[in-house]
Amino acid sequence: MRDEIIAAVKAAGVVGAGGAGFPAHLKINAAVDVVIANGAECEPLLRAHQHIMAAESTKLVIGLKTVMLATGARRGYIGLKRKYEAAVQSISTVLEHMKETEIQLFYLPDFYPAGDEQVLVHEVTGRIVPEGGIPLHVGVVVTNVETLVNITQALEGLPVIEKYVTVTGAVQHPLTVKVPIGLPVSEVIALAGGSLLTEYAVIDGGPMMGKLTTPDAPVTKTTGGIIVLPKDHSLVTEKSMAWNIVANRAKAVCCNCMACTDACPRHLLGHSLQPHRIMQAIGRGQLQETEVLTRAFLCSECGACDTFGCTMGLSPRRVNAELKRQFAKAGIRNPHHAAPPAVSGAREHRRIPTKRLLYRLGLDKYDVKAPISTPVFHVSEVRIPLSQHIGAPAKPVVELGATVQKGDTIGVIPEGAAVGANVHASISGQVITVADMIVIRAM
Repeated sequence: MRDEIIAAVKAAGVVGAGGAGFPAHLKINAAVDVVIANGAECEPLLRAHQHIMAAESTKLVIGLKTVMLATGARRGYIGLKRKYEAAVQSISTVLEHMKETEIQLFYLPDFYPAGDEQVLVHEVTGRIVPEGGIPLHVGVVVTNVETLVNITQALEGLPVIEKYVTVTGAVQHPLTVKVPIGLPVSEVIALAGGSLLTEYAVIDGGPMMGKLTTPDAPVTKTTGGIIVLPKDHSLVTEKSMAWNIVANRAKAVCCNCMACTDACPRHLLGHSLQPHRIMQAIGRGQLQETEVLTRAFLCSECGACDTFGCTMGLSPRRVNAELKRQFAKAGIRNPHHAAPPAVSGAREHRRIPTKRLLYRLGLDKYDVKAPISTPVFHVSEVRIPLSQHIGAPAKPVVELGATVQKGDTIGVIPEGAAVGANVHASISGQVITVADMIVIRAM
């Protein structure tokens, strides 16, 4: 049974529906005692996960049971917030109807980043993931709630070809909608009535960890939100700032007040990451201090340090991300793997309340409902990337001019690749481009 589950998930191209998109067939090929469904949705403004939990409760629970069966876990938890009232009611009803005794709801405080998998593991189980480690190292698998729905559908032979996306910010009618993978962001924004602004910027993902994108970029398996903001919004300015400016400001302005470290969720879990020390080393030009600088590997890039911690407008997160990039280029691997003895005694008092974060980000006026919607719309063309996940890009298995049906496999894991995921046609039509993206035009 376990092998059949893994094979079905692999064939369907299921990856983590948020974050970096780790292939699910690899994640569930493990032995653990606890599986956690991540329904925290701690990024401000996003609503997709709470709507999925309310609308797809049965598939969510079946998916969680499936992962528990594959991993041998005897306990399953669905981590979510009490304020997701519709989701709580729907899941509770399903669990009661199924007479489920191995799965229970776990109510998380309303703070950021409750959805960070290491934070979530500690909240639910009390365990601390080692530095540079993953939940598997403490006997836990954490899986996004949409991923679990996709796993259930994989058992039915349905590949991942659609994505739930919250469209919000400066749009006419914020909503959450399911769209074909590869649909241009501009067409997703149009489903929300279009932008309220003539000129605007777009964030793919949440305001904290999302990246700037363009209207012609495609929706991918990991797109959880499309946020439309004014081009001069502080978030847009920060995300678009050139690295040389980030580095020069870090060198010239940082006063080593430790506010970034005090706000760091990984530091508060007991990890030895101290962003202020990294900033100090950068500021003093101590680039030979590898023992300090390599602790950047421990950064989750959640943004708590710069958005909520630093009062000088600096970005330890950007510094850590660049250090990791440079270390990877130089072939330097993370040397830090200690098991933290205990969490910080200040952790409970330094959680970042979601409401305060919204105001700090200047997003409070956009904090409105984004109800789930099922508009009727025509898709003329999709651009499906062959790389929507960690690992090797999929190898195309269709030729230019070929006719494909919705759900057909168009890209497979390359032979010999340790990590990869299959890719499927999200609409029926003709293949008009085969490159790093496969473009399909409806006929």
